[in-house]
Amino acid sequence: MQNALLEMRGITKVYPNGVVANQDVQFSLREGEIHAIAGENGAGKSTLMKIMFGMEEPSDGEILIRGERVKLQSPQDAIDRGIGMVHQHFMLVPSFTVAENMVLGMEPRKGTSFNYAEAVRLTEETARKYNLAVNAKAKVEDLTVGMKQKVEILKALLRGAKILILDEPTAVLTPQETEELFHELQQLKTQGHTIVFISHKLKEVKAICDRITILRGGRSEGVFAVSEVSEQEISRLMVGRDVVLKYDKEHLSAGEAVLSVDRLNVQDSLGKALLTDISFAVQAGQIVGIAGVEGNGQTELIHALTGGLSGVLSSGAVRVAGQDILAADILAIRGLGVSYIPEDRMRQGSAGDASIADNLISIRYRSKELNKGPFLNGGKIARLAAALVEEFKVRCSGPRQPIGMLSGGNMQKVVVARECSTGPQLLIAEQPTRGVDIGAAQFIHQKLLELRGNGCATVLVSADLNEILELSDRLLVMYEGQIVACFEEPSRVSEEELGLYMLGIKRQDKLPSGRAAEHV
Repeated sequence: MQNALLEMRGITKVYPNGVVANQDVQFSLREGEIHAIAGENGAGKSTLMKIMFGMEEPSDGEILIRGERVKLQSPQDAIDRGIGMVHQHFMLVPSFTVAENMVLGMEPRKGTSFNYAEAVRLTEETARKYNLAVNAKAKVEDLTVGMKQKVEILKALLRGAKILILDEPTAVLTPQETEELFHELQQLKTQGHTIVFISHKLKEVKAICDRITILRGGRSEGVFAVSEVSEQEISRLMVGRDVVLKYDKEHLSAGEAVLSVDRLNVQDSLGKALLTDISFAVQAGQIVGIAGVEGNGQTELIHALTGGLSGVLSSGAVRVAGQDILAADILAIRGLGVSYIPEDRMRQGSAGDASIADNLISIRYRSKELNKGPFLNGGKIARLAAALVEEFKVRCSGPRQPIGMLSGGNMQKVVVARECSTGPQLLIAEQPTRGVDIGAAQFIHQKLLELRGNGCATVLVSADLNEILELSDRLLVMYEGQIVACFEEPSRVSEEELGLYMLGIKRQDKLPSGRAAEHV
């Protein structure tokens, strides 16, 4: 292609286990454009970007930058060629300042010592150059998620990036933070930077991107001008069928309170308040959504519901079916019919070296149905695993395949299959569709609604505002460890209004507390 800044021609990647991640993929970037990459989980997006950033080498094909063939054998090779990547999970050291993170690996020296003043100067100079305001001396652990992302972008720019790869950049941002990010990306585009925008949020792709490359099954489905294709057409090209993420939920009469949280307070070991006077209830057949910018108490609340409050001080009560679980361990909590889809499917949700089958039975291997005398019943386990793989449409070579070999979305389906297939009376779903494609997200949503129809009470914690507004029967907003808003009809709340509560700009005056939470 003429005038291409970067071209990837005939890229094929075959792993030693025979998995074909990319097959003859063609991809090109024009200078000064924002180019989206979309596709299902397992479509090859991550592999293609890892090849572009030097984290993987292609089995076949070539990469050209300004017409010159290059070999990118490491991220440093890519950085030296002006390519930077901002990962979905930020690569920042929380205890370091912004300036210290900015120069990590290229620290300025004054004699034999680290020159902190020069690090601050470089940070402030780069921030001014790109009009991305940051406090160079602030500790990263004290920054908002949006500000951390800004630091990551500045880190790449300081190292000379002219091409920026952004992996799910809005996954945890409020609408206001997303709008600010888009303004900043447009500024970078005006200054001649080229941006690769990987996202499952098609509305945002339409809002900011110039062109889109769609991958499906490791192959390219084509390159399109974003202005000439609809969200529906993009999703159809991605998954091969129409996908709708709006749901007509059946009206259900709420049952008894399955979960009741009453005046829950949590402090860390230094006495800092993490949760303050949290009270709410979730009834049978009801989905209660919890929205909030990450770091505002959602993690601690989940820990309180799932037996993870070790090393902190707590008071109040958390009851499942009338039984207080605040001091209970996870085994006792699961014994009450509680299932848990954790936020981090790789670290918390699965054992990467174990098979899909082993992961599927990991919460029920003690059950009589899977045991034959002192041994596990291999035949029953194989049949159960095969049935769940089929029901939840997990793309794999079979239940004996190590789960770590799956794409992120298929790994998430295994976790969801395990937790939803036990007939729970209470489901804690923490970011259940983060990083999964639109088709997998729709499938997971339908499973949550099925459980709702079967009388399961669900706590849904999500940074995806469309998800939480569509699925929730009641919606709570958390800010700085407190509930600051409660919406009885979430479908009537706009994402923009919700964002104001999430950022602490607005707060409802009257919120139920204490035992009145039975009606929250």
